[in-house]
Amino acid sequence: MVTGLDLKTVSIYAPVADQLAQVEGQLRQLCQTDIADLDPLLDYALRSGGKRVRPALTLLAAEFHPHDPSRSQIMAAAVELLHLATLIHDDTVDNAGMRRGKPTINKLYGNHVAVLLGDYLFATSATFVCDTGVVRVIRRFSETIMELASGQLIEFFTTFDSQKARKLYNERIYRKTASLFCTSAESGAILGNASEDEVRALRAYGHNIGMAFQIVDDLLDVQGDAAEIGKPVGNDLLQGVLTLPSIMLMERYPDDQPIEALFRAIKTGDGDVEDLLERSLTMINDSDIIPDCFTTIRDYCSVAAAALDALADCPSRRSLLHMVDYIRERTR
Repeated sequence: MVTGLDLKTVSIYAPVADQLAQVEGQLRQLCQTDIADLDPLLDYALRSGGKRVRPALTLLAAEFHPHDPSRSQIMAAAVELLHLATLIHDDTVDNAGMRRGKPTINKLYGNHVAVLLGDYLFATSATFVCDTGVVRVIRRFSETIMELASGQLIEFFTTFDSQKARKLYNERIYRKTASLFCTSAESGAILGNASEDEVRALRAYGHNIGMAFQIVDDLLDVQGDAAEIGKPVGNDLLQGVLTLPSIMLMERYPDDQPIEALFRAIKTGDGDVEDLLERSLTMINDSDIIPDCFTTIRDYCSVAAAALDALADCPSRRSLLHMVDYIRERTR
């Protein structure tokens, strides 16, 4: 079983615990290549934490009908590799030094190595998907890579731009985060011999928990502490990335918020960045913005739970419902 999981997560994963262990074994085998310098890089990337939510979602979505579990396990490994690849590339683009409380690949080995390692994991994930032999799943996986990349591009071209950021916020977080949740659930359903109605229901479920998952991340960036979330608090704002809490602050207090001044200070070097960041975070946390963000998260979670009404009751369905609660309540 994956190490570092809390009791809540272990309980959610219980119906597919043995299969998830098989997936973990597949991932560990990747660290045994014929390239000596590559093995420690892969080992570090795969040991860098994470709760394996996406592969667990794939496996749970496949459990509603008799099926060949080897194919859903391969797919589960693929979505986790794709997720890891995007994290490595995102950290490199953002020049991030910490991820989950540990130094990033780019911090330890430089941007050149980080980009190439991310590419290697992307390509490896694609070979895994091909091994499922299901063209529909292969195509959806390819579309997801496009969505992930375009989401990152949207983020890049909307940094420090409050109007564009608000207009494209939902599209951006779908592409950057929810798209892979969609694919995890949808591909698991397809490989699990689900009906078309069930596939649509599980895709809708993945979409909505993915959107909720990202908004929780947005909140952690303005509300958590560095030790808890494994990266600096307010890092999104320092990168010029406007998330739901900061967008709400700018919308509600257009003439009395420090974010525009913070962005000018970051870009020009003229101003106290640390003070402006602290003022921005304080305003967000001392207003009704945090409760309103939680309302949005609960709304997405409610839609995700309702999507499961189309599915028969079984241990996996109950785990998917518990996963909704976990995402609603998660702190890191």
